[in-house]
Amino acid sequence: MALGLPSRLPGTPAIGELIRGDAPTFSFEFFPPKTPAGERLLWQAIRELEPLHPSFVSITYGAGGTTRDTTVAVTERVASETTLLAMAHLTAVNHSVAELRNVIGRLAGAGIRNVLAVRGDPPGDPMGEWVRHPSGLGYADDLVRLIKDSGDFNVGVAAFPYKHPRSPDIETDTANFVRKCQAGADFAITQMFFDADEYLRLRDRVVAAGGDIPIVPGVMPVTRLATIERSSQLSGAAFPPALLARFEKVGHDEAAVRELGVQVCAEMCARLLDEGVPGIHFITLNRSTATREVWQLLASSDVAAAV
Repeated sequence: MALGLPSRLPGTPAIGELIRGDAPTFSFEFFPPKTPAGERLLWQAIRELEPLHPSFVSITYGAGGTTRDTTVAVTERVASETTLLAMAHLTAVNHSVAELRNVIGRLAGAGIRNVLAVRGDPPGDPMGEWVRHPSGLGYADDLVRLIKDSGDFNVGVAAFPYKHPRSPDIETDTANFVRKCQAGADFAITQMFFDADEYLRLRDRVVAAGGDIPIVPGVMPVTRLATIERSSQLSGAAFPPALLARFEKVGHDEAAVRELGVQVCAEMCARLLDEGVPGIHFITLNRSTATREVWQLLASSDVAAAV
């Protein structure tokens, strides 16, 4: 099944409504640059991916709010200088409620009505102790309520196929996710994963627990072996052993690793689409080539017929 292109809504589209549409969405995630060279790379990727007409793009928020101003500025620029529908990430780490209200107001002033609300990771060590700002918020569902109470926003949240690294078990993690749904979240995007069954199990347990918002899988093609180690750190789960063995067989050949990564990602996406996912969200790492190759494979009938 190939990805479809949803029709645009009048005004500023609500991403949650696009995701609930008849055709699956596809979207890209970028991160704010920290250097002039990084900024050039980001805008090159945006310009190269824009012709694919994604349903929306998102701009992440640095750990501890370290890229707050850059995130807002990049999102504003995408909204004003491109044809892309932009969504800003917002985290509660190291921010008072007053600071969060200020960011939300700035986004509203730029006409941005789509926000991904996540509690966020501590600066320096994503797995370090999470400390609530003395005048801030403790949980992502609190942030969802704050954004919703601040105006006409469409709010997404994070979902974790392997469970959040700080959750003691799957049941607790599922209950936490349902609380975000009850707080008013309109949709969710998952942390990256590399086994379609992990997403399907997440979807099933959320529905069984009363969660009723669409969950978009977040995917990223492996382009080098270092990506595997990094993904394990971010997700808190080991890379699928059988898939790891396939990459290790070609680990001596960087081109072969990249080719396998693109093919595996496309095959997983094709299966997810056949399973009825509401869309695919590509984590680009501010590079366009691998993402475009996965998209081209998905747009062809070859991958869909092979899985």
